[in-house]
Amino acid sequence: MFLAFVLVSALLAVLVVAPVRREPLSVLCFVAAFVVGELPFHAAVVVLAGTASFASAIPHHGGAWWVAVVVGSGTAVAFVVLGVVAGRSGRLVTASLDGATGGPIAAPGVDLRPAWLSWWRLVVAVPFRFRRIRRLRNIDYAGDGHHRHHLDVLVRRTEPPTSGPVLVYIHGGAWVIGDKREQGIPMMQELAERGWVCVAVNYRLSPRATWPDHVVDCKLALAWVREHIAEYGGDPSFLAVSGGSAGGHLAALVALTPNESEWQPGFEEADTSVDACVPFYGVHDVTGDPESSGLHGPGLVDLLQRRVMKRTVLEDLAAFERASPDRRITESAPPMFVIQGANDTLVPPQVARRFVERLRAASRQPVAYLELPCAQHAFDVLASVRTRHTTLGVVRFLEAVRARDED
Repeated sequence: MFLAFVLVSALLAVLVVAPVRREPLSVLCFVAAFVVGELPFHAAVVVLAGTASFASAIPHHGGAWWVAVVVGSGTAVAFVVLGVVAGRSGRLVTASLDGATGGPIAAPGVDLRPAWLSWWRLVVAVPFRFRRIRRLRNIDYAGDGHHRHHLDVLVRRTEPPTSGPVLVYIHGGAWVIGDKREQGIPMMQELAERGWVCVAVNYRLSPRATWPDHVVDCKLALAWVREHIAEYGGDPSFLAVSGGSAGGHLAALVALTPNESEWQPGFEEADTSVDACVPFYGVHDVTGDPESSGLHGPGLVDLLQRRVMKRTVLEDLAAFERASPDRRITESAPPMFVIQGANDTLVPPQVARRFVERLRAASRQPVAYLELPCAQHAFDVLASVRTRHTTLGVVRFLEAVRARDED
């Protein structure tokens, strides 16, 4: 039992550092290593405590005992090192914003000390409901009573905003699962505590929904925000959009296709433009192009063809290209801060790199790119050290864009 415990712990540490990218092991690697990789100090404590407990309970110190002690101690040290790597993310955030195209993205006068992401919340790690933030739930943004056409509005209780900037967050889940209550919580609560109004959106999911239902719903939610967010203390004159994974794909796509009538049936005249976009580990190409998303493996394209698009790439390549953010880039793209984990096994960093390369070549607006060492997919779901740094980077980015727009 002792040896098995330390060997499993060591395997998890290895998978954090050197993840398996071949399907279906890439998905299993994400499931196995996501939590320990994002909470390495917590993992180090557990491994060290477990090693000490097992070691003291075994009276005879044979060869296997010594191997377990050495492996357990080494694994704990490895997790500490991973924690140090995560702690250095702040330097990378600063470098990415300083090195953005168009010049450094700075927010002078903005307090970049955490308002919500305090150290004790990093110890707890799970972003529990915060009493100082009010969450207005299940507002019907389409007016049709559909259970997926709901959004939540997050505002602070004390000194509620009267004209706060707005962030719309779109959840991920491979376009088939997920909910507005599950993702982006640390970032939204940090922004809400700073006086922002945050909106978490649900949209129709496949296989019941067929593309482009997903993006139509997101645009419909944006139209609702433009029209109604002032009733909740928001300022519709500054609207940013963010999301992770499939939500990152949708966030980037709505940012790059403002007011596109094809995806605004019945509300063609609504303004669905945004002022800034922050996609996390987004699926920026869905065509299966080997130059960008081929490293996903066949699983993603198969999912898209069978359950989301319900057609094949060969049957309708144009539809897949229209649904790919990196094929919709123009010089009028809004400012973007693209964030990606280097060890993401579900959305490889090569996808984000090519997206950013194309953005920087075409856009007249600032583009910043942050690639985080040892970070897996969905790293920002937890209130971790890395999430704290990236969230404060998002604060700096959004406040800088907002200040520039006000000048």
